[in-house]
Amino acid sequence: MVKPMTRPLIEFLFDFGSPNAYLVWKVLPDLARRHDADLRVVPCLLGGLFKLTGNQAPMLAFAGVKGKLAYDRLEMQRFVARHGLTRLVMNPHFPVNTLLMMRGLVVARHMGVEAAYIEAGLAAMWEDGRKMDDPAVFVATLDAAGLNGAAILAATQDPDVKAELAAQTETAAARGAFGIPTLFVDGEIYFGKERLSQIEEQLTA
Repeated sequence: MVKPMTRPLIEFLFDFGSPNAYLVWKVLPDLARRHDADLRVVPCLLGGLFKLTGNQAPMLAFAGVKGKLAYDRLEMQRFVARHGLTRLVMNPHFPVNTLLMMRGLVVARHMGVEAAYIEAGLAAMWEDGRKMDDPAVFVATLDAAGLNGAAILAATQDPDVKAELAAQTETAAARGAFGIPTLFVDGEIYFGKERLSQIEEQLTA
């Protein structure tokens, strides 16, 4: 008897606070479709992940390394040009505290509106430059996207929602994640948008 083939699973450890997460999200769904893979977004609080692993944001970790941050900007420009992602702008309020947005993502998943919430949140952060840690801006942004901003905002204070995000962040660190964007392909870890070609190679093989 021939066993049915299982579809590959791509897990995307995600936080709205990373411009590289924005870039990966713009490319990853199509990559998953091309390779008939399932794609699962895993909310993971970047600040919490840094604390759990002793990591720092690149602007802090590499501030004293000559040429490093300039090269990171160049690599981002290359990725933007390669994929035509010209709507990306650096958020003038960066760094934005994404705790509210990430709890909102947990809520959106339970409400069945995860995809629409991700699109609205990423556009607000990395195309429109909004200050999404302001509750009023948060609600207005979701309302404009056809989502119930007030209901989602209220639900972010649910202890179960808070606990779920914290648990997923702790699990991510335990699995070896130390930053965003991190991806797992059938359990194998990849970090950074530059690894998408390696992911394609694994899925092709």
